Amino acid sequence: MTRHSPSASQRPDRLATFAAALLAATVFACADRPSESPEAAAEDGYLSVGDLPTIRERGSIRILARRFSSADGLPRSGHPARMEHELAERFARSQGVEPEFVWVDEYSELIPTLLNGKGDLIAALLTATPEREQVVAFSPSLTLVREHVVTRNDSPVVRESEDLVGREVVVRKSSSYWQTMEKILLDNPGIVLKAAPEDLDTEEILHRVSAGEYEATLADDMLIDEAVAYMPNLSMGPPLSEIRSIAWALRPDNVELRAAVDSFVRQYNPESGRPDRYRGDLPELKERRVLRFLTRNSASTYFVLHGRVMGFEYDLARKFAEGLGMHAEFIVVPTAAGLHAWLREGLGDIVAAGITPTETRSQFGLSFSRPYHYVSETVVARAADSTLTSPDDLAGRTIVVRRSSSYWETVAALRRAGIDVAVVEAPESLETEEIIDAVANGVFDLTVSDSHILAIEETWRDDIVGALTLRDTVPHAWVVREGDDELRAAIDSFFKATYRGEFYNITRRKYFQKPKQVRSYATGRSAQTGTLSPYDDLFREYSGRYDFDWRLIASQSYQESRFDASVVSFAGAVGLMQVLPRTAGEMGFKSPADPRQGVHAGVKYLRHMYDRLDDVPDPSDRLWFSLAAYNAGYGHLADARRLAADQGVDPNVWFGGVADVMPLLAKREHYSRARYGYCRCLEPVRYVQLINDRYLAYSDAIPVAEDP
Repeated sequence: MTRHSPSASQRPDRLATFAAALLAATVFACADRPSESPEAAAEDGYLSVGDLPTIRERGSIRILARRFSSADGLPRSGHPARMEHELAERFARSQGVEPEFVWVDEYSELIPTLLNGKGDLIAALLTATPEREQVVAFSPSLTLVREHVVTRNDSPVVRESEDLVGREVVVRKSSSYWQTMEKILLDNPGIVLKAAPEDLDTEEILHRVSAGEYEATLADDMLIDEAVAYMPNLSMGPPLSEIRSIAWALRPDNVELRAAVDSFVRQYNPESGRPDRYRGDLPELKERRVLRFLTRNSASTYFVLHGRVMGFEYDLARKFAEGLGMHAEFIVVPTAAGLHAWLREGLGDIVAAGITPTETRSQFGLSFSRPYHYVSETVVARAADSTLTSPDDLAGRTIVVRRSSSYWETVAALRRAGIDVAVVEAPESLETEEIIDAVANGVFDLTVSDSHILAIEETWRDDIVGALTLRDTVPHAWVVREGDDELRAAIDSFFKATYRGEFYNITRRKYFQKPKQVRSYATGRSAQTGTLSPYDDLFREYSGRYDFDWRLIASQSYQESRFDASVVSFAGAVGLMQVLPRTAGEMGFKSPADPRQGVHAGVKYLRHMYDRLDDVPDPSDRLWFSLAAYNAGYGHLADARRLAADQGVDPNVWFGGVADVMPLLAKREHYSRARYGYCRCLEPVRYVQLINDRYLAYSDAIPVAEDP
């Protein structure tokens, strides 16, 4: 448990910081001082304002971005925030150096941090404004946007800026939106302009408008399009700015770096302002440099974990696009039945969502690639159901599946074969995982699932069973429009070269072949020895530094790794505290697999979560929230707290509060309106409970009086 919270340091005035940064850019013009320790790297970084030759000599380019930015949400409609980070990484490697992300907490820190030499390039969806162009140089446009007023759709309509008179508009003072509003205020002084906290990103401000906390805000159309995908009660008003450029920023005197950036962006720039609907075969798509993948938000296709986009289809799609020198955009279609309609209408180029080719689907202007994955279709029953040993045992039972799924045709074939099984149509809005959950809870009798989806579900729940295989070696394929022959040929060539190769096998094992989690826990070593693990000294040292009880950290480490420093999770987390390398890097650590660095990184990250949750009044609840965020990611926890408030549950209480609501984020009716989308959120609830139970056992084994 937390003993006390260290006092927050006072942040200097933003303008003073900016002025100091301008001075620092001159004072440290020749500085290039790498840090000597992870702690120093995390707190101070190193100062260098050198141009491209200095960067190449160093071997890395420091890319400035905002920590926990809008890029951490689930991209649903081609959102370019993550693409910008991926482009920056690609630029770094095109120059023969490694990308090194430098994270800041507030947007207002980006330009000062660049100018004082702690970064080399800003990649943070920064709008190029005349004011900013006075102090930094901008790359060519990454995309073009216009700024619009945003309100709730149940509030008075805004048709022009005059309609905002008497209403409150909330934006960050450091944003381009503030500058836009200041100009509008000259003609409309009756508008109330209010500064939002600098640590809020635009999507969080939009959420507060959606929730009724703020009356109105400004945002660019790119972010609004993304937000309305899960906040449908938002209304976009008229544009209030001219067309503006989203671009990278760098120091004006870095002439060689600027030339390299400009050349790269002009070569790889996705076409700005392209229409939402268009069709074309591979040559036309290559001119746009973007491949739009239509997919679903689920654990088997495309999801967010710890702020990182993952998924079997996602990994394959990115690999395919990279091989063509193109960018992969991912568009989440609201229902499975809509995937093929969106493809035909030109809202995407490829369906990548674990689709089984069927005769019915082939009749609707669709063309299937060669198979890239094979599964079995399996009847799913409650764990206690042991009555199904052959298809004949399905007589008199009821199977619930979506009509648009291949399972519907499989069950129909059983009925034609004379087996008296009832088939009930599930709502098209339900994912297979949700139907499985309904079977587990006794709402439905039986369902059918692809074996890989069932395998994922069985890694975290023990109340279901794959009772009976109906079809073996069922193929999955990507889907293109009939006539897009060159695109299909490229996909076929990719799968022919990739299938069962090293990349494919590693990717498939990562998502579908991990053994079932161990759910038991031990109480550790005996009170006679006074030890819980070989790493107790590390737990004591870093728990003390960050004000946690070391026995709690020991319990968390056991839950994460069973005290095995060599463990690597399917998501790539490593070491005793299972920290992602990217997260460790944000905390200032390069080798989280090393026990000392791993424990330090894990405890520091937990403390970071704890400090970020300063709106939770009770220290115990704040700790449970911190552990849940550590496990599932801060974003999914924030979604759960919002959902709790919407349902009349206290969003500041864990046990009996948010812990009861969080599992609902595995249900489409809730995750479709959550910023971070689908979450297997029963897992963090169990995670917190097991750590707490074990912590109590550890405390009994080693009372505080015996703790040195």
